[in-house]
Amino acid sequence: MRAALRRPAAPPAPAPWARGWVPVQSGRAWAATAGAAPAHASVDGTHPLAEPALSASLRRRADEIDAAFARIEPLLHAYARRQFDAGFAEAAAAELADVFGLALGPDELQARWSRPLPLGALHARCVIGTFCRLVEREFDRSLARLHEGESAEALIRRFGFHAIDITPCADGRLAGVVDYVLRVPPAVVAYRKSYAGAMFDVEESLRHWETVELRRWREGRPNPATDPSRFLKIGVYHYSSADPAHEGCAAHGSDDARAAGALLERLQQFEQAVQATHGERTATLLVGVDTDTDAIRVHVPDAAGRMSTGRYVCNLQMYAQTAALAREDAKQAIRAAVADCAGTATDDAATAGMRWLCGYLLKNNLGQVDAVQRQHGGLYADRGHTERLIVVGDAVDEVQLRNLAFQAQMETVEEGALDLDVGLRILGHRHAPLGLAVPVLVHMGYDERVAGAQQRAEQRARRLRAAVEARHAGPLQRGGLVVHGVVRAHGSARMQAVAPVPTRGATAGCGCTHSHSETHA
Repeated sequence: MRAALRRPAAPPAPAPWARGWVPVQSGRAWAATAGAAPAHASVDGTHPLAEPALSASLRRRADEIDAAFARIEPLLHAYARRQFDAGFAEAAAAELADVFGLALGPDELQARWSRPLPLGALHARCVIGTFCRLVEREFDRSLARLHEGESAEALIRRFGFHAIDITPCADGRLAGVVDYVLRVPPAVVAYRKSYAGAMFDVEESLRHWETVELRRWREGRPNPATDPSRFLKIGVYHYSSADPAHEGCAAHGSDDARAAGALLERLQQFEQAVQATHGERTATLLVGVDTDTDAIRVHVPDAAGRMSTGRYVCNLQMYAQTAALAREDAKQAIRAAVADCAGTATDDAATAGMRWLCGYLLKNNLGQVDAVQRQHGGLYADRGHTERLIVVGDAVDEVQLRNLAFQAQMETVEEGALDLDVGLRILGHRHAPLGLAVPVLVHMGYDERVAGAQQRAEQRARRLRAAVEARHAGPLQRGGLVVHGVVRAHGSARMQAVAPVPTRGATAGCGCTHSHSETHA
């Protein structure tokens, strides 16, 4: 690996469109103000590229999410003691509806000494209900959109890209990769789908590219098709600096080189697919995330667009090497390190767009590295898996937080069997010893402008739920698995529950005879 930082003796002036990563709010290209006092880390102990206000906002969101889930266990502990009391079922039904949005009738919460409440399954229902309510909470995810200046959409286009498609590993430790780790506003992310090991479907990514390009031709969004910009596909693998042999990517056997190499090959296949089918060029970028520190590795492409698993800029090193610099000097250090990694000059026009995009991601991520340093002492205490649920079907991006959910995007179990099995193995390992069921939320989106779309989405949700339950019938019958289905209109936060496929003698996943007529999970 090349050095994370190499400062040129006399840095050249940046191109007119690239005077810093972000412009001021007035819309003028941003540059350091002559004569202004430099922002040094030594003034208040923060890193010069830390973003304390943004980090504080993200921390408040994380605290609110954690607090919502923290209500579950004390409540169910109380239910364990009170379940045989007179009037318990009625009171519990009202409380569960109010706190978690669960529509359970009192008859479904009647406990007898010979048949106590299935609290492990009820816990899973509460987790799903909490998650759905948090989605409907509609957190403000645009916090980084005007970060230090104009919209990120305009900034990305000036780097030469019109849309970004991000594929992270389904591992829950990457559940906050967009909002927290990369700090990229969702306005510039056209697609974000997770797969075990980040092994995305090339044909599906090709369809995503086609959809974006068709919109450019038909509607001129996000920019006209005649503009010389490219679609960018980012693949995100992960590794563990604290315990690399055990806490890396489960889908790749905690082998960092294998994880990075397999994803790089998949990105190359996507590039080749676009070229072969449409004769067009697209851009790809390989990024690694240290799940212990949230620091990223950016595998900067060289002048020919080639990436290597062994050539990257390590942001944990950049954090240390830039900590004592002035803000502008820290930015220049990143630019120099990126150019050094690419094997180009810092003023090379041919590679400028990708290099500035890499610098933008590294600069953003330094704010997260600083937040982990200050809030967690540099390393997360929960270095392994502590996901609360599995989300299958379409992605749910509205609630992002590290270790929140294992997201396995799929339309059929056959398509996503590996992802689903990995997720259930991970969560089952934690939940089974505690007597808790693994919560699985089947989520399907639909376009309400299209006639019959909701009904078809409901059918897909039922089929996928039935397939998940059939594939894992053992845990389901033992009360170790709860599967619930919802659909949602694109652009809406409202989650609509979907009744399961009726079967003779079937009961709801929590062991109750549930009508599934509620809006929330």
